[in-house]
Amino acid sequence: MAAWSPANGGSRRRPGRGVHAGAASLVCACALGLLVVGALGRPSGSESKPARPSGRIVPRPPEGFDRAYILPIRDEITDVTLESLQRRAHTARQGGADVIIFELDTPGGMATTALKICTLIKNDLDDIHTVAWVNPDAYSAGALIAMACDEIVMSARSKIGDAQPIMVGPEGFSAVPEDVEPKFTNPLIEELRDSANRHGYDPKMCLAMIRPDIELYWVENSRTGERRFVTPGERDRLFGLETATSTGRTEAIEKKDDEARPRRRSLSEPISDEASRTEWHYVRNAPPLGAVPQPVVPSGELLTMGQDAAIAYGFAKGKVSSEGELRDFLDIRGGLVRLEYTWTEHLVAWLSSPLVRGILFMVMLLAAYVEFNTPGVGLPGIVALVCLVIFLGAPYLTGLAQAWEIVLVVAGVVLLAVEIFVLPGFGVAGISGILLIGVGLLATFMPRDFAPFNWPTLQYTVDGLKTGLWVIALGLLASVAGMVALSRVMPRTPYFRRIIPPNPTPEDVAPDSGGEIARIGDVGRAEGPLRPAGKARFGATLVDVVSDGEFIAPGERVEVIDRAANRVVVRRIRPAT
Repeated sequence: MAAWSPANGGSRRRPGRGVHAGAASLVCACALGLLVVGALGRPSGSESKPARPSGRIVPRPPEGFDRAYILPIRDEITDVTLESLQRRAHTARQGGADVIIFELDTPGGMATTALKICTLIKNDLDDIHTVAWVNPDAYSAGALIAMACDEIVMSARSKIGDAQPIMVGPEGFSAVPEDVEPKFTNPLIEELRDSANRHGYDPKMCLAMIRPDIELYWVENSRTGERRFVTPGERDRLFGLETATSTGRTEAIEKKDDEARPRRRSLSEPISDEASRTEWHYVRNAPPLGAVPQPVVPSGELLTMGQDAAIAYGFAKGKVSSEGELRDFLDIRGGLVRLEYTWTEHLVAWLSSPLVRGILFMVMLLAAYVEFNTPGVGLPGIVALVCLVIFLGAPYLTGLAQAWEIVLVVAGVVLLAVEIFVLPGFGVAGISGILLIGVGLLATFMPRDFAPFNWPTLQYTVDGLKTGLWVIALGLLASVAGMVALSRVMPRTPYFRRIIPPNPTPEDVAPDSGGEIARIGDVGRAEGPLRPAGKARFGATLVDVVSDGEFIAPGERVEVIDRAANRVVVRRIRPAT
């Protein structure tokens, strides 16, 4: 859905035990920040309040408002937005708010989250006057939220609308097929219909935000002054044109000089005011829009209104471009309090951005590489684990990742660990683990309404998949480059030599068959014949040895004369004469 996309255009879419204390504190702070969001993003409940009948708005009091709160909604709408609004709305209620203003500057976001925010406005805030301040844009999910409020005001050069679900296939973009369209559009249509009934918006105009096949004209009765938004067929009936349906087309009869002259035309073909034989005509001028284009919603386009059009069409109540103008327009006599996102909510949104997640992915791989190349469990292993938690946890808190995706990644890590530490070689468990990790990580870039194990078809889901592929691919390339640097360059520096030790010499890696035994000068006894190789006993330890060339019989005393790694050379000790 282009209008609901969490990733259109990036936002339209509008992570040894010598651990240093400072680094450990930073890591803990990142992890703690994610955990705190869950607590701060959820209000502790709301006070009991009188309910109002369904469909009734809270009117403006004649004496104005005593206490007003502004709740900004910016950028992409996610589950963090919902939880933040729940928290801030609860704070506003406790502060005695009698009007709550939602300042909208959003390209849209998740449809399911937007529907929940609409429910919050209509149900939980049903005894408080709500105002949507479009400043400057409220597309798709933002438009849905704006229309759920009791009234809408718009700033200069602002826009609202454009909320169509679309699909993408081999032939490019297309409308949702008719057989599955209700699944995607019905919840949105029902929400818009409810808002239209509550606030007096024209239902056809609301539907035109979602359906590009709707064509609407604006007509008025010259005698009564009544104005209506009508389809081409309704226009023809109001204009008094006789129509006869024929295979989806109509034949209009126009009269000229009392002579009927039939002419075949499309229902949507423009006709002039002169063709009307009734008191109904096109609306030609409406303040503050001025000249009204006809049709007001052309076929094949989605309804998107600027501030003047929204006022003229009855959606917005006025033009407000600053808090001072807002105070005057709403007659706010008391305080005007702005409740912003908390730093933890900003942190989660920042950690969910593709750039940050790409860096987290790269750091995670590099830290895992360092951990596997150093003994014990130390700082690199902790860093890798924290990066993985943030990489998965941040999108989960924003509603982008789901539990099944995290389960896939965890299962993949377990299978990969079994392959590395338990099973010999590299086979089914390792390959399956890599595949599960890859699928799980990619799925965390796609919206919550993406069905698991189904190929994505909606545009915003495809956009999320593309973003995930780019992030993971670039993260892999950057991590490989970092691994090369770590293995070839950094071990030469004094600091990194402490983190990654230099490659050992052959003597360091050669097995010590005798440990501290069988050093040069040590004396032992041949356990068997040395021809020249065999075994000699030094104390209680048997050591593989080789004689200096002569045969040594079992039981004879020998002395170590040379040693290179695991090669121990001995000679016979001749008895004194």
